[in-house]
Amino acid sequence: MGFPGTWMTESESMVYRVVPKCACSTIGQIMFYSDHGRFFDGDIHDAQSGLHKWGIEDSQVRITSIVQAHGSYAFTCVRNPYSRILSSFFDKICGIQRNGKRYRGNLVPKLAYTYGIEVGGDDGKQEFDQIRSFRRFLLFARDTIRWRRPMDPDIHWSAMSGHVSTFIVNGGRYDNIFWTERFNTGMQSVLDAVEVPHAVDLATIPRFNESEGHGPKRAHPVEDYFDDLSMHLVYEIYKRDFDLFKYDPDDPANKMPVGEIDLDEVHAKLGN
Repeated sequence: MGFPGTWMTESESMVYRVVPKCACSTIGQIMFYSDHGRFFDGDIHDAQSGLHKWGIEDSQVRITSIVQAHGSYAFTCVRNPYSRILSSFFDKICGIQRNGKRYRGNLVPKLAYTYGIEVGGDDGKQEFDQIRSFRRFLLFARDTIRWRRPMDPDIHWSAMSGHVSTFIVNGGRYDNIFWTERFNTGMQSVLDAVEVPHAVDLATIPRFNESEGHGPKRAHPVEDYFDDLSMHLVYEIYKRDFDLFKYDPDDPANKMPVGEIDLDEVHAKLGN
């Protein structure tokens, strides 16, 4: 299986396991900058040079060698499951993508028909009942994850623990897992642990939110989207994420972690 979703600086200073919807664009740009002293011109996900990626065939042997030998500092970043699934809904279901089309072509019309999900107009910005539509999307997301129908789960709403685990199962070990909600502190701890060709000042680094502006603005606080049933669904889907990454399943309004991540626990529970 190898190391899908893994990026590494060309200087081999650090290895990052991408977790979608968890500041991956900003992290990728920081890695690129740390090697080249400039940001990638465009969406870092599109970069085919300047950064080793598992999706680039020529990078795979080097990534495998470094990761299995633990030759570089390895890290990833996680996010509160409530805000992550909500972000996935607004970006991937409601939003218009960079290519000017809906995400995954006919997926959205199919959802709208099967689950009664509204997404606004073709500009992705017309008003609709966001709370009602999100809760119906949550049923769809649960069906994809639990029963793999009407499609396999998408990487943007599949559990973070699933992404994190592939790195461990195939022979990798994390030195650091930090929270999106404490991004500067966590990313600084990575930079403090490595030597890079170009120093990075996090205080001046922009946030590269590539999904910004693709769709409608969230009209309500996070907690308003989750009633008792939807909270139950989120916990059913992401129980391991809540437990391992120390988020509060009982309070969608509290986006901050409630404990410290235990790396030994993560490796033990996700290494099977």
